[in-house]
Amino acid sequence: MSDQEKRHDGGKHDGPARTSPYPVSRLAPAVELVDVAREIERADHAIGNVVGGKLEVIARQIRALQEEAQGILERARRDLDLHRATCSFHKRAGQVYHLYERASGDLYFSMLAPADWGGAPPHPFLGSFRLEADHSWTPAEEIEGDGRSPAEVVRAVLAATSTAPTSSE
Repeated sequence: MSDQEKRHDGGKHDGPARTSPYPVSRLAPAVELVDVAREIERADHAIGNVVGGKLEVIARQIRALQEEAQGILERARRDLDLHRATCSFHKRAGQVYHLYERASGDLYFSMLAPADWGGAPPHPFLGSFRLEADHSWTPAEEIEGDGRSPAEVVRAVLAATSTAPTSSE
């Protein structure tokens, strides 16, 4: 059908009632301008609710992503600060190191936990951290393991290396 045949020119419809662009039966529901306005209002309200709900979900996701980004930046700042702490030994990924602060404010890493100092370390203890393969640091409290404290793990490793047979034996 061409566009000319589809378009109603405003005259009387000569085809079947089911194809009429307007009601042709007195039994057909009356369509008044007020009814059309109500339908448009209901549609506007429904669409507004749907769009508002979707936008609220997006807003919550944005807030969650902002919080995640903030956490990532804070961890990166902490990791950079920890890498700048003085260290007199070669750090290895997977090892736990203990952070202390000198009176001058300088931070330094030690392999000795506060318990290894007989409970009285020479400087204030700030925390224990494990160096990860990606050069990030994990606080000892966040390390999942067998329930042993980082100091116990370090002592166990030191004990195992001191009792291991050497190749010269």
